[in-house]
Amino acid sequence: MDLAVEEARTGLAEGGIPIGSVLVVDGSVVGRGHNRRVQEGSVVLHAEMDALERAGRLPASAYRRAVLYTTLSPCDMCSGAVLLYGIPRVVVGEHRTFRGPEDHLRARGVEVIVQDRDDCVELMRRFIEDRPELWFEDIGEDVPD
Repeated sequence: MDLAVEEARTGLAEGGIPIGSVLVVDGSVVGRGHNRRVQEGSVVLHAEMDALERAGRLPASAYRRAVLYTTLSPCDMCSGAVLLYGIPRVVVGEHRTFRGPEDHLRARGVEVIVQDRDDCVELMRRFIEDRPELWFEDIGEDVPD
């Protein structure tokens, strides 16, 4: 998870949203990434998607031995990728500032472990306070009045 936090901080330093992710197969990091929607003008480059993309094409058997670490609870899109590729375990840094469909992942057999790390919470709280328009865009919502 420390590598995912490093990725989140990199994303923030680049002017993006501070969420990081790391894909590990058999104990080795095969992909790491951060939310790059702002930096790349992308609609889909959430941290988890970036880590999967940077891992490159892997055989299905590799995903089934993988662990996806992410500093924030994965959204519907990223959770869908977990299900599509059969990733059996997701380790979440925090879900206080945003909670994705963790119960749906569990119902589909994915082990979801929430670490509730204060550093992950603080990164997101500060970002949401400073840049609410980017945050709500990222989760597909309008900024509340």
